[in-house]
Amino acid sequence: MPISLYNSLSRRIEPFAPLDPNRVTMYLCGPTVYSYVHIGNARGPVVFDVLVKLLRRHYPHVVYARNITDVDDKINAAAQEQGVPIGTITDRFSRAYQEDMAGLGIAPPDIEPYATAHIGQIVAMIETLIANGHAYVAEGHVLFNVDAYTAYGQLSGRDTDELIAGARIEVAPYKKNPTDFVLWKPSTPELPGWDSPWGRGRPGWHIECSAMSAAHLGETIDIHAGGVDLVFPHHENEIAQSTCAHGGKVFARWWMHNGMLTFDGRKMSKSLGNVLHVHELLKMHPPEALRLLLLRGHYRQPLDWSEAAIAQSISTLDGWYRVLRELSDITLDPNQPLPVPERLEATLCDDLNTPQALAELAMLADVARQMPSIASKAALLGGGATLGLLQDDPEAWFKRAGGHAVDADRVEALLEERRNARATRDFARADAIRDELSAMGVVIEDGAQGSRWSIAKH
Repeated sequence: MPISLYNSLSRRIEPFAPLDPNRVTMYLCGPTVYSYVHIGNARGPVVFDVLVKLLRRHYPHVVYARNITDVDDKINAAAQEQGVPIGTITDRFSRAYQEDMAGLGIAPPDIEPYATAHIGQIVAMIETLIANGHAYVAEGHVLFNVDAYTAYGQLSGRDTDELIAGARIEVAPYKKNPTDFVLWKPSTPELPGWDSPWGRGRPGWHIECSAMSAAHLGETIDIHAGGVDLVFPHHENEIAQSTCAHGGKVFARWWMHNGMLTFDGRKMSKSLGNVLHVHELLKMHPPEALRLLLLRGHYRQPLDWSEAAIAQSISTLDGWYRVLRELSDITLDPNQPLPVPERLEATLCDDLNTPQALAELAMLADVARQMPSIASKAALLGGGATLGLLQDDPEAWFKRAGGHAVDADRVEALLEERRNARATRDFARADAIRDELSAMGVVIEDGAQGSRWSIAKH
């Protein structure tokens, strides 16, 4: 079935047709690694992980790049504040980001380029822009000449006056136009820097992504993705410099942007004290519950985070895993790939409609509960896999406290002691053990086939 995706550049949903069906290319703007990322930073990687999985089911070869920005003024500030080398900051938080994304069930990209490993390509692209009149040198800086690119502003839909008035741009006397942006800037001795035709310095943020994308995916790519907050100036500037550096070639054929995440209706910000880091949330909640919450809203719309929302996600997964636990006697052939339910796939092909896909998954769970069979269990697991959900063992799911499993050996030892106490009619000891398990957050279900335990998540 065909895939249709909203294109931020054309402002409409269009049938997706890659430039080369045998090599689909996609680039997602990754993190600037100076601290742990917050949960809002994870929405794009989760959403576009679902998209990459979808593309891989429809095309034989997908090349997906997600970069690491490891040279930036925020990194410099963090290193100076902590009194450590810049590499200490970037190494630590690059690893933390990769671990956090893996924790959310996000597959690693095919390519993960680092900005500092592409200084040569960045310098070469800047030289091209200077040579063709789209950039100029001023007081040790190299700036892009916005006036030389008449299509500037087409992605954000802003005219020149709005761009000047609304953008947070450093207005410097050496700029020809207040909207001109930095491609290269000088570095003082204590800052990271590289030799260049314009002196020792470092690249501006925007040129890094353009150079890395071209180096690994080509001058024209199929999809460029990121948060809606990157439309201007980052993505607008990427279009300008890439188009001009590559002789007018289209830079990205589709632009896709995910909406922002709010916290109880308010923007996440350090000043409000409501920034939730993925690193900590993974310790507090089951990772799949975090992922499910991020998929509940349509990717183009804002999404609100709240304790009630995470509790609802946990409850939803409890229900689906309960169905799978009830189907534990039904064995699937491990050599057979899980099916991709057609109706669920259709919702994803319709501009990645994950809310409707989750509704389809709920219906698959209902069918599996009411009509247990190999086919219904496979459909439920296959539907979950398309969204990166239902990847846990059902018994393991119910034995997790927050994001981590409890000491199962300790619980089993107490249950065995409780069984022995009940067998010898020492009910006082049996009740005391139940209370001890309850204090650990363990719920015991006594049934005809023995006692089963799980973790109380609410």
